[in-house]
Amino acid sequence: MRILFLGDVVGGAAIDLVVCRAKVLRATHQLDAIVVNAENAAAGSGLVPSQFRALTLAGIDLITLGDHALRKREIVPILESDPRICRPANLAPQCPGRNFALVTLPSGVRLAAFTVLGRTFMKPAECPIEAIDRLLQQIQPLADVVLVDLHAEATAEKQLLARHLDGKVAMALGTHTHVPTADACIMPKGTAFQTDVGMCGPHDGVLGRQTEAVMRSARTGMTEPWPLATGDLRLHGTIVDADPSTGLARSIEPFSERAP
Repeated sequence: MRILFLGDVVGGAAIDLVVCRAKVLRATHQLDAIVVNAENAAAGSGLVPSQFRALTLAGIDLITLGDHALRKREIVPILESDPRICRPANLAPQCPGRNFALVTLPSGVRLAAFTVLGRTFMKPAECPIEAIDRLLQQIQPLADVVLVDLHAEATAEKQLLARHLDGKVAMALGTHTHVPTADACIMPKGTAFQTDVGMCGPHDGVLGRQTEAVMRSARTGMTEPWPLATGDLRLHGTIVDADPSTGLARSIEPFSERAP
């Protein structure tokens, strides 16, 4: 089965692009499922209910989030009630929301996804390795194919987590840095890995933000709002062909598309 994972969706225009292209991408690339990290959707930080509904109505199967998962409080009821979306698994146990997402596809294959946050150059979180071990015990009886979203800054930490996951899940795919890496591979025990799949959004700025505002902060050392950039919309992600009978990957192919 072929699964497209789209990296951090930055801003409303990027949501609109994903919604517009989802059906075409599914047909063109013969996709069985589309999973999206939507943690930067609401003006660059968080996700709101209207965006969640737009994505799911467009056919997005599962939605992951990252360190901005709870930035918009209005998404909390959906996080707690809808199995198609999850917040990071290694937040505090008292944190609202589900720690993994799960869907049964028309083929009958059960697809699960979850996010773990890194701890290097990130806000405090529980140990991602322990969270992975705990959650896999819970998920593996429920799912045929598992996608793990490695939402972290440090490449070494993502690689370490991927090595820990090798042979246990179909894919371990990085997000958060917004820049696609050139290391997509199938690891020795059969798990597809890429350090970062990139972002979906405007590429004429700095990680989706207006260059001028980021430059002022860099020059002055003063914080100020960083409005979203607006031009050169692109989708970035990765397509993994997974085998539901083994729960491992057959192939991995980075994906990139400019807005029509």
